[in-house]
Amino acid sequence: MPPAKKRPRAYDPAKTRKAVLAQFGTVREAVGALTAEQLALPTRLGGWAVRDLAAHLTMAVETVSRNLDRDEPPKADLTLLDWPFATAVRAGDIAEGTRDLAAAHPDLDALYARTERRLTEALAGAPGDRLLAARTGAMTLEDYLVTRTVELVVHTDDLNAAVPGLDLPYDRHALATCTRLLADALAAKAPGGSTEVRIPPYAVVQCVAGPRHTRGTPPNVVETDPLTWIRLATGRLDWATALDDAKVSASGERADLSKLLPLMA
Repeated sequence: MPPAKKRPRAYDPAKTRKAVLAQFGTVREAVGALTAEQLALPTRLGGWAVRDLAAHLTMAVETVSRNLDRDEPPKADLTLLDWPFATAVRAGDIAEGTRDLAAAHPDLDALYARTERRLTEALAGAPGDRLLAARTGAMTLEDYLVTRTVELVVHTDDLNAAVPGLDLPYDRHALATCTRLLADALAAKAPGGSTEVRIPPYAVVQCVAGPRHTRGTPPNVVETDPLTWIRLATGRLDWATALDDAKVSASGERADLSKLLPLMA
């Protein structure tokens, strides 16, 4: 069943642009310092080495520049809350394109420099309401940049998981934006007010059909930290493991989110 339509929250366009550039800059600096041995390490993304993942991050950002180079579509047909559910159908194409990109660009420094330059130049004069003909569906530049925070934060976490001791930082606004979009996507997928999902300090959403809570302590509460939530929402971590490892607290008969996750597979 498709997710219910829900009005997305507003994001500050200037802060989002800054966050995308900042997180990409962080990744660029780290990738440039990786050794050949580190680039050959496996990742948790089936079949991808760190080199493939690093190349994919440039692909995720280059789509902004490439879509701005294309003709503007007549109207938007994808909202922010549609986007998390529209990505799975492209997984095969993305995997193939990533491997081809990594093979074609052995010099990752040059690839990152070109991608960063094109992104900076493309954003310099592009209005937020400019429509982009993205493969997942036409959407505004302002909304599309919000989705780039998800790509950058999720794959920064993938890099940290793959390379021992890397520990890349997350731009605060990028992490907050990614957390909020995926929390709102859960509320859109399971509309209701019986369960409160808390992801301090960035998001609180009501979801799951049932009696709506209005006063006092909610009877059904889920609480976790931002990175654990992002891993759950994107399939990097399963619900049972998160509970067993005390990464999530869940109380109440409607606090089991296992059947709703992941949101992005």
